[in-house]
Amino acid sequence: MYQALYRKYRPQTFDDVSGQMAVTQTLKSQIVHNRLSHAYLFTGTRGTGKTSCAKILAKAVNCLNPQGGNPCNACAACRAIDDGSCMDVLEIDAASNNGVDNVRDLRDDAVYTPSQVKMRVYIIDEVHMLSVSAFNALLKIIEEPPEHLLFILATTELHKVPATILSRCQRFSFRRLSQEDIAARLQYVAYQESISLDDGAAKILARMADGSMRDGLSLLDQCASSVAGELTAEGIYSCLGMAGAQKCGEMMACIARHDCAAALTLFHALYASGKDLSAFFDEMASLTRDLLILKTAPKSGIDMLSGVTPDREAAALAEQFSAGELVWMLGQLEETLAGFTRSASRRTDAELCLLNLCRPELRLDAASINARLSRVEEQLKTGGFPGAARAAAAPARVSEEPPAPQQPPDAPPAPADEPPQRESAGQNPGAPEGFWAELVAALKQELKMPVVGFFVTTPNAPVDALVEPGRIVLRCANDFILSMIHTPETLSVVGRKASAILGRPVSATAVNRADTPRTVGRMEQLLEFGKAHPDIVTISE
Repeated sequence: MYQALYRKYRPQTFDDVSGQMAVTQTLKSQIVHNRLSHAYLFTGTRGTGKTSCAKILAKAVNCLNPQGGNPCNACAACRAIDDGSCMDVLEIDAASNNGVDNVRDLRDDAVYTPSQVKMRVYIIDEVHMLSVSAFNALLKIIEEPPEHLLFILATTELHKVPATILSRCQRFSFRRLSQEDIAARLQYVAYQESISLDDGAAKILARMADGSMRDGLSLLDQCASSVAGELTAEGIYSCLGMAGAQKCGEMMACIARHDCAAALTLFHALYASGKDLSAFFDEMASLTRDLLILKTAPKSGIDMLSGVTPDREAAALAEQFSAGELVWMLGQLEETLAGFTRSASRRTDAELCLLNLCRPELRLDAASINARLSRVEEQLKTGGFPGAARAAAAPARVSEEPPAPQQPPDAPPAPADEPPQRESAGQNPGAPEGFWAELVAALKQELKMPVVGFFVTTPNAPVDALVEPGRIVLRCANDFILSMIHTPETLSVVGRKASAILGRPVSATAVNRADTPRTVGRMEQLLEFGKAHPDIVTISE
């Protein structure tokens, strides 16, 4: 009968245990020097070797021919423990034997001396599942057990174990296994089983195992039985219903460009090919987490990446996002993943999430607004994101003059003393030289972030100015910037500072640059001209 790989290749000695050197070396030393405790508590996440080390320890303390702290696995005691025929070594599942009566029976049997081996060993797995009364019944015998008795408790949830139990045990914490340790073990098992496993596929399986050796071996077992020939990265993706590094990178690039059509088209292709939505969004969440790590810790973060995409591609993608955007995106992906379990239409939820990621302006909550604002701040610091993202996000150039408006033949001439002028990068023929730069410097002394960040003297500034008689028009690159600028407090400060610089009173207003008509200020020009030339134009109230 076929035996699962994680059972077939369960470690038989302490030296076989991967990634737990601190634990195994201590246990070996205690056995060699005969300094064993009467109770041990093994804690850690799933698949890290807790139960395996418990069984190895049970064999080592009863082995007739120990080898440097390791069991020999050849004597009668070791063989009896391995095949489960030794009645003095009992493995108890606390999840199904968690009542006080079960513990009382255990306590009554524990006082008898062992019949086959030197020590009676009780391995209680998932000990945190015991009831409060069961813990109380276990407490006294763990505190003062007979000399022939050894308790080994194992748990994945240490916080649920009472402090009274913790204080009576030697505690060993099993750390989450690294991807390198899991990949090396997978390669060894694959070689023993004549499975052709390339390095890329081993790394993917190690990443998906998430620190659990048992999960990694189970995934290898599943893929080896489904894929004929060599196990490659593409074969792993196909077998497990994953999108893969390339598709995740393409989707993230679509989000960076705010290209909803391309993102939905790619998602439809993945959905039609049978990719698992949970696996895909889990990959996207891992990639977003990697980009956030690179954004906040560009040098030391390389060692923290999950490996969803190659490091070079991840670094290029990270340049197209701000840290605030990535934090918001990660929250959206995690929220969608959590909702899949109770959703009536997972596809609709997935598409809605992608739309929100591509078009954050569709949502008006504080988190999405903060994400958009952080993108603008990042652009102001760096001059825009590279590639397509910069082209999509950069505001229109302010140096292009609009054509002069066409005037009807009978219309009065435009006033020649104060024509409307475009303020761009500090160059304005009708205003004092350096007016814009002086205004920006004055505003920086009074306005606060984030509003003051929009006032810059770069060529592609998010805000430029149009000076007209009696007022200055702030032209914003988009509606979001307009909503931040067009407030009474900001306009009052701009009008006051501009009046001081120009030497005449002016008011301030703000408009969207894309919506600004070519005849901005036309009516105001006519009114000013009529006041100056009452003999030519009659202005009626």
